[in-house]
Amino acid sequence: MILSMDEIINAICIHTAERTGLRPTDIQVELSWDEDTGYTGEVWANGRSRYLIELNIIEAIIQYMYKEYGIRAFKDDITLELDEEITASIRQ
Repeated sequence: MILSMDEIINAICIHTAERTGLRPTDIQVELSWDEDTGYTGEVWANGRSRYLIELNIIEAIIQYMYKEYGIRAFKDDITLELDEEITASIRQ
């Protein structure tokens, strides 16, 4: 299964909303890839900025997969990939 960049962003918004008590629509996410740091993200919520590393992104995807699709994915089942946009490949 492949998650688009939009779905990854939704996963991060939902995950952040649950942790902060905000609505997912009140959260903004920007994902990026860099040769030195790998996959990262920045989240803006409630006037504050938070930096995400790849493991934080994967954690949000794990929760999203279970809540939205009923699929129990594990860290080793998820691979982030970069083509024209960042996607997540989930092995089932």
